[in-house]
Amino acid sequence: MDTSQTWKLKRYGRFVQGAKQTGGGKPWQIFESKGDKPEIVLTLLGSGYLLVAQGQESLDAIALVFGPDAPRVQHKSDNLMFRFTVKGETRMIRMQFDGSSTAEAINQCSSAVEKLMEYVPVTALGVASVHPNQPPTEVPAPGTQVAQPLRKYILISKLALVFLYVQKCQKFTKWGSGEG
Repeated sequence: MDTSQTWKLKRYGRFVQGAKQTGGGKPWQIFESKGDKPEIVLTLLGSGYLLVAQGQESLDAIALVFGPDAPRVQHKSDNLMFRFTVKGETRMIRMQFDGSSTAEAINQCSSAVEKLMEYVPVTALGVASVHPNQPPTEVPAPGTQVAQPLRKYILISKLALVFLYVQKCQKFTKWGSGEG
């Protein structure tokens, strides 16, 4: 069973590569959730996809894959920054979490980081990330980076689905080549 979790974003930015060089305007395209604009929602699907939408409009969809194509994720305060490559093009996105206070926005971001770490490593920048149940003596010094390991397990049900898919592809390939 795939589960998903959502968080509200105050601001979402997408780096537009080449915008400054071509005279096309600002290098960052910014979406905000204020006034009459619909709210921006970040959704992390259990299948390993990250979706960002404003109202009914999809702003981005990112596959949280393992290996060299895995997005690099950095966390600071109530912000997340993603850097990833799609078809040879490097992309960056930045999101700022929403909350009734800065502390609530930081808690929302920390909650998202906790879920993201099930899929990709997340690096903390500039400020130490504090878990509510963590004593202050265990907090790394400000300015240090904390890399989290990749998930070391996979659900048997997901492994079975991948196995069945691979088998189907192999049968299709053999059938198409006239072998089987």
